Amino acid sequence: MRKEKSYRASRFGNTLLLRAVVGSGSGNVLQVQLLVDTGASYTMLPVEVIEKLGYDTHHPLRQVQLTSANGIVVAPLVAVSWFNCLGQLLKNFRVLAHTLPSASFDGVLGMDFLTRCRAIISVEEAEIRCRKPKAKRS
Repeated sequence: MRKEKSYRASRFGNTLLLRAVVGSGSGNVLQVQLLVDTGASYTMLPVEVIEKLGYDTHHPLRQVQLTSANGIVVAPLVAVSWFNCLGQLLKNFRVLAHTLPSASFDGVLGMDFLTRCRAIISVEEAEIRCRKPKAKRS
């Protein structure tokens, strides 16, 4: 039996947006509006958000090269203490710190997150269902 929970996304033109909450070990918490992007490998948050939470973007885990509409971009990969979206709380979640030029959303919810929560996206219904992770076999 599959356990799924449904979440409504906001529609903005031909895009779907979700709210997420991200926090730091020092207790700082921020809410962000993210574009659901199945073409993005990584979840991306604005540099300003990452730094406001107290993370160091100048000494990241590593730098990641991205191909964007404006060419090749290099962005720092940072581990945030926790990230909560679609009812999924992920600890030490790795996100890219890169600010996108958009007034309608803050960042991108990428395939790294969508795959982990086993997301099923219904574009027509503006709904995302997350399947409960499979139980580990011992």
